[in-house]
Amino acid sequence: MFDRLEIRVLPARTRSDTEVRFWVNGEDLVQTVFGEDGRGPYAADALPAGSPSLLRATGQARRLELGEPHCTGGCCGFLAVAVQRVGESVQWSSWEIPRGTGALEPQPPELHFDASQYDAEVARAESARW
Repeated sequence: MFDRLEIRVLPARTRSDTEVRFWVNGEDLVQTVFGEDGRGPYAADALPAGSPSLLRATGQARRLELGEPHCTGGCCGFLAVAVQRVGESVQWSSWEIPRGTGALEPQPPELHFDASQYDAEVARAESARW
């Protein structure tokens, strides 16, 4: 059974830009780790207009930053994962968890998404202009 990904762009909050949030199996990963004060990556960075986003999965594993605390990732660390296409699935593994959050400890399990659902969700998010 595959995990399910939903990508949402949230409206700008005071003193910040629009942000991207990742719901996996109905759960907002950023809120799970950081609570209400955390934030996802800026939409303009995660979903750049006119070019493919880093969310796209390839055969080469790459680090994807999913969120950071209010104090910034440079302070306490980012919530990040390695994303890679493996056959007909997309795998999220090798989690990085910010210090002191405890919300996803011990290490979260690998997530496996159906590649066609994952690709469709990333394409939908890339094409939606907020």
